[in-house]
Amino acid sequence: MESLGKAMIYSKKYQFPIGEIILNSDGEYLIAVCFKDRKDYQRYIKKSEEKELPIFDETMKWLDLYFQGKDPGFIPKFKREDRTLFRQEVVDEMLEIPYGKTTTYQEIANRIAKRRGLKKMSAQAVGGAVGWNPICIIIPCHRVVGSNGSLTGYGGGISNKVKLLELEGVNMEQFYVPKRGTAL
Repeated sequence: MESLGKAMIYSKKYQFPIGEIILNSDGEYLIAVCFKDRKDYQRYIKKSEEKELPIFDETMKWLDLYFQGKDPGFIPKFKREDRTLFRQEVVDEMLEIPYGKTTTYQEIANRIAKRRGLKKMSAQAVGGAVGWNPICIIIPCHRVVGSNGSLTGYGGGISNKVKLLELEGVNMEQFYVPKRGTAL
């Protein structure tokens, strides 16, 4: 068992149609949702004690609805320990992406720049913030794509990103999987 600050970390396994997802909680809030054995798993999933918790029940209800091809219509309570103001702005933008829709890193950068009164903002900076999302699927980083249609930048694995977008009914003809990249 490992602690996050002074809180214990608890876990729950969720089996979904194409594999396993691991959930972590501090006992009250969801702190990580990651595909087992993917890049983000190593980064966010902490050693923990398996335990039944209301937050896991709520999250599994959300995931059940989602994997039935439905918009769950609610967000389980989550907490991000690595939150900076910029990362929170990016999370807020991701949470606004409707089910079955996508946006680009540049579009998010443009919205944040406008809100901050800046002429422009780096799409790469947004990509970096999106890449620090420990709560995949629920904070829908899979809905963020490259301006050129590239399906890059998914720590849960590019094949899972494709499957999630297809599940949501996104027209995949407009996108392509890059030949090289860090999140393939």
